[in-house]
Amino acid sequence: MALRVGRALQSVRTKSPDDVVLLSSVRSPITKAFKGGFKNAWPEDILVPVLRGAVSRANIQKADVQDILIGNVLAELGFAKTGRMAINHAGFPNGTTFHTVNRQCSSSLQAVAYVGYAIASGQIDVGIAGGVESMTRNYGSRGIPVDVSPSLRSSPVKDSRDCVVPMGITSENVKERYGVDRVAQDEYAARSHARAENAQKAGRFDEEIVPVTVQSRGEGEGAEADDVAKTTVAKDDTIRPGVTLEKLATLKPAFKPEGGSTAGNSSQVSDGASATVLARRSWAESRGLAPIGRFAGLRVTGCAPDEMGIAPVHAIPSLLGAAGLAAADVDVVELNEAFASQTIYCLDRLRLDPDKVNPNGGAIALGHPTGATGARQLATLMAELGRRGGGLGVVSMCASTGMGVAGLFVRE
Repeated sequence: MALRVGRALQSVRTKSPDDVVLLSSVRSPITKAFKGGFKNAWPEDILVPVLRGAVSRANIQKADVQDILIGNVLAELGFAKTGRMAINHAGFPNGTTFHTVNRQCSSSLQAVAYVGYAIASGQIDVGIAGGVESMTRNYGSRGIPVDVSPSLRSSPVKDSRDCVVPMGITSENVKERYGVDRVAQDEYAARSHARAENAQKAGRFDEEIVPVTVQSRGEGEGAEADDVAKTTVAKDDTIRPGVTLEKLATLKPAFKPEGGSTAGNSSQVSDGASATVLARRSWAESRGLAPIGRFAGLRVTGCAPDEMGIAPVHAIPSLLGAAGLAAADVDVVELNEAFASQTIYCLDRLRLDPDKVNPNGGAIALGHPTGATGARQLATLMAELGRRGGGLGVVSMCASTGMGVAGLFVRE
């Protein structure tokens, strides 16, 4: 067994001209929905500078990019038309095509995989994958369908009806079914907050963030762009300094009177964008470009919709098993913290080393701009592995309606 794992590890680290490599991986700052730095911004306002930054840091030209795939969950018309407007505004030529994907919280990680598959199959040589979400503009009724077929609302199939169970209730289901108590949730959240605060103070997020300049007041309708006051957002404004276990314990449950999920131990509603440039290794090396990493695979698995948060316990073993790896072979895991309850369950069930998981904090502290989160996690992962001199990383999350997604990446 040890020999097989050793060979698999060597295989994952072996380079090939046909590898799907990462040339850059960046994100915007993440800001609080409704009151943070992007409260007056549209999704495209956040995405445009991130796309430009991804291209600049990859040392390529916009015309090199053949296709762009952006994850989005909430925007009108699936962000299809405004996304195309955004890439044209950002300076990409008409020959650069655009489309979107919605796999809920895993949308931008799924975008990375799909662009990777297009490169691996020979359809393109270079693409951008990422995501964007303005929960300020689009959160609310869009989070739960209000217009659903009566036959589905009254379906005799429980799992069908459960696809619209509020996410907070799924968190409470995990708490109750798997014995994750409130104290444990607050303890985990305190650690996430502390890690993110320490990372920000140490400047560890700086290399992954592209500053974004947006309107700082009003929405500018009827005014020339130059007449509207602007401000540059360069840091996450979601991170709360000085969070303690004692403070977290005073917060009331958000979804059930006797529940365990609170505003302090659940992911934050937020705004942000992310983008990763992917290319075929042979294309990159022929132009003298040095990849920062490699996409090594992705797996998607399903679970019961009413406990969607546990899905990574299926996705991560599926991913590692396909690669012939064990959890101990992975250096860093970016596991999305939708809620402390499900994160704790996943950590315990998978027997993951807590020191390897979200070393710079997660969505409880940083925020969770749904469509952008997966590629945001990837940018954070690549930066962290770079500081460590390389290694293997996993990005994973649960997704609404009962899905788990996990991607494997190698830092070069």
